[in-house]
Amino acid sequence: MKKTTVLIIEDNEDIRESTAEILELANFDVIQAHNGKIGVELATTHSPDLILCDIMMPELDGYGVLYMLSKNPKTAVIPFIFLTAKAERIDMRKGMEMGADDYLTKPFDDVELLNAIESRLSKKDKNELFYSQSIDKLTTLLGGTSGINTLQKMIAERKVRNVKKRQLIYFDGDDVAGIYLIITGKVKTIKLSEDGRELLTGMYGPDEYFGIPAFLSQEPYAETAEALEDSTVCLLPKDMVDELLNKYPDVTRQFMQILSNNLLDKEEQLLQLAYHSVRKRMAEVLIRLCKQENQDEIMNLKISRDNLAAMAGMATETVSRILSDFRDEEIIEKKGSQIIILDESRLQNMKN
Repeated sequence: MKKTTVLIIEDNEDIRESTAEILELANFDVIQAHNGKIGVELATTHSPDLILCDIMMPELDGYGVLYMLSKNPKTAVIPFIFLTAKAERIDMRKGMEMGADDYLTKPFDDVELLNAIESRLSKKDKNELFYSQSIDKLTTLLGGTSGINTLQKMIAERKVRNVKKRQLIYFDGDDVAGIYLIITGKVKTIKLSEDGRELLTGMYGPDEYFGIPAFLSQEPYAETAEALEDSTVCLLPKDMVDELLNKYPDVTRQFMQILSNNLLDKEEQLLQLAYHSVRKRMAEVLIRLCKQENQDEIMNLKISRDNLAAMAGMATETVSRILSDFRDEEIIEKKGSQIIILDESRLQNMKN
């Protein structure tokens, strides 16, 4: 069985040697580089399974290493962990936004080191499994047509971005960067009214794309995207997708189908906001969430009162009152932000 290879890029010889010793004892193959320039060369030559990289180094610093590796499809997907001094922690946001997967603060012990590496390798394996499943689904939808192999290569070469709960992915008015694919977690898109209220325009889960309308219209994003929970997303860059859609009409048709379905959902949502009573609107929102969760039997939904209000187009106080009524009528049970659907048939009757 092939050993896992780790590249250590660190100019401090003591730290580099002691880290290598820990990893070798844990049965890893280790490659060492004493500056960033050599580290980039070794990463390109050997394609390690994971890279540990210091920030402050001669020749080329850690940010430069990460930037250069991200431009090479062969090295862009390699899990990348920064090694930082405590004083550098304030700069870590820059590193994470550039695509680093994690960071370790020096000095670290062997348990911290091995846990960080195992965690990143495990996530890489899960992401590769997800890519495989996503491509299988798209192959079925597209009938195995010519564009699917190119799309598969594009997704496989992209590095995922980890976003925390409530972190914004893009703002209303931002220039289009591309199309996003959710690996894990959930993302919502929202519009803000002049008085600051939110209208939830979409909710997306694993294996779903968002940002397609703005991309196809070649206009700035018309809504804000925010993570509903800790999530990982994959950005398919604008220029790469443009080339793909121009070359393969079959893939274009698939994205147009996704866009059409999104528009139909939003049209239905607007009709409900205009004509349905608040109880009926809340019943419809809960049923829609149940369908998205794909659950049978007892359905558990975890969603905040604010997000429910945004989806239903009503005040949070109204949401609280309706949920209390539903609870008293034994239609639902509430435990904090968790909603347990006890009687879906009564919700369906309200909706209809």
